[in-house]
Amino acid sequence: MHKTALVLASVLLYTAACSTRDERPAADQAPGPTPTVQRTPIGDLPEPDIDAVLAHTKTLSSDEFQGRSPGTKGEELTVAYITDQFRKLGLKPGNADGTFVQKVPLVGITPAPAPLIFRKGAQEQRLAWKDDVVAWTKHVAPSAAIDNSDVVFVGYGVVAPEYDWDDYKGLDVTGKTLVMLVNDPPVQDPDNPGALDPKVFGGRAMTYYGRWTYKFEMAASKGAAGVLLVHETESAGYPFSVVQAKVFEQFDLVTPDKNMKRAAIEAWITVDKARDLLRLGGQDFGTLKSQASTREFRPVPLGVKASMTITNTLRTIDSKNVVARLDGRDPKLKSEYVLYSAHWDHMGVGAAVNGDTIYNGAKDNAVGVAGILDIARAFTKLPAPPKRSVVFLAVTAEEQGLLGSAYYTVAPIYPLARTAANINIDGLNVAGRTRDLTLVGSGASDLDDYARDAAGEQGRIVRPDPEPEQGFYYRSDHFNFAKQGVPALDPDEGVEYLGKPKEFGERVRREWNERDYHQPSDIVRPDWDLTGAREDLKVYFAVGYRVAEAEAMPEWKPGSEFKAKREAMLKDRK
Repeated sequence: MHKTALVLASVLLYTAACSTRDERPAADQAPGPTPTVQRTPIGDLPEPDIDAVLAHTKTLSSDEFQGRSPGTKGEELTVAYITDQFRKLGLKPGNADGTFVQKVPLVGITPAPAPLIFRKGAQEQRLAWKDDVVAWTKHVAPSAAIDNSDVVFVGYGVVAPEYDWDDYKGLDVTGKTLVMLVNDPPVQDPDNPGALDPKVFGGRAMTYYGRWTYKFEMAASKGAAGVLLVHETESAGYPFSVVQAKVFEQFDLVTPDKNMKRAAIEAWITVDKARDLLRLGGQDFGTLKSQASTREFRPVPLGVKASMTITNTLRTIDSKNVVARLDGRDPKLKSEYVLYSAHWDHMGVGAAVNGDTIYNGAKDNAVGVAGILDIARAFTKLPAPPKRSVVFLAVTAEEQGLLGSAYYTVAPIYPLARTAANINIDGLNVAGRTRDLTLVGSGASDLDDYARDAAGEQGRIVRPDPEPEQGFYYRSDHFNFAKQGVPALDPDEGVEYLGKPKEFGERVRREWNERDYHQPSDIVRPDWDLTGAREDLKVYFAVGYRVAEAEAMPEWKPGSEFKAKREAMLKDRK
């Protein structure tokens, strides 16, 4: 193992969570300051090669690549393919050791099926593995268990002092099993009945408090032995079938304490079984859920005992981030970097769905990797390299909890204080041209202004995330860069499709979530239309190129939770 890497990974895991169109207006959004930048018109920049993007996507999402799970033959094929493409483009190896890979130490944990048992007196409820409960342990140990652990309902499991919110109210939960709801507490707006209060937990937009990862972290910090999240499709943003994919091997970063600070059992249970559990404890699910949306909520002991033992199969691997570099032309600025990222991994081989066991991951995220490969190609077609250097990073284990990018940001190859921006591509538009471009976390940094201006030159507009309640800003690799202070752009496809009915965009998103997300059906389809992806990729290229040419690096906007971290980082920069 790598001692330095282990320490850095531990720091991360245990630090607080922390062509021109003629009929459309250029912008519908509020104007903002435009950074000082070398203004090469977007029409003069290299064009994306959509045929190449499609070819890369077909290869990476083919059955031969076995769903690209870390630690498999699929990883070997994927890393070799991406490395070969970077080499063919004439890019330099991105690692200081002269290779295109950064090793990422991971531990794979495969749980054996086990029931979750609730008891109250002579009454007993058994939750069936996978059908009713999906559980795992991050403990790097042969087994982990809860044994007659007291069960407590803790609402949404949130502690947010800035909102005067504490779902624990001082209760000692050491050794207990906590039942909690996913997403943020839906606090009603006192001035607008029926609406959510925009001043508390972002209103309709999810905050990090709503993410299931936060809930596990907070419960562990309180000493809980078990954590049971109640799955509701509307709140989670995906069906229980997505959760069920977690019954197979999961990975985590290798840490010195073998993850023993985590709760012994982490799990999701279906909402129907949650109702049964609360009924066993003499409570009503609907009543407690309503109470949990208020500051006055207090934890509710259910008088129920929970037991479960998970037996693990363990293995450690060195997975790989793939990294390449295009050196900048400016003698001074070439030591600063614009970094494009996309995750190469998907879910691998799993449970059969309609006879298909390979989770190909075409849109999630073979097409995103294809996107950065083509952006890299476009940079090599410039008459001269940009002033700053450009780094292309294909990361591992995003599907396991953003692990590859997490590792890179605590063991960076290129100093984060000299990393001007991260532009992350997690999927591309495969349904046609749009009038708009979505920016998840819109308004956070100067990068949004770069994107707005580039899209405007195409006669397009940028919009904020149409589904802020899903918390997408916390669900992809850019978030790890943002947490460390690096301005990060998280673009997504638009929602207003040209020549389509108004509801077409919403239908595309809904069908993706319900049919294809983390399912074997995520494949390249005959009806894919990459004309919209072509225009989006042109924007992504323009943003990176212009940042690489600008006099100053982009900054976070006032009020951003990441601004102070960045300013401290730059102050200490050597």
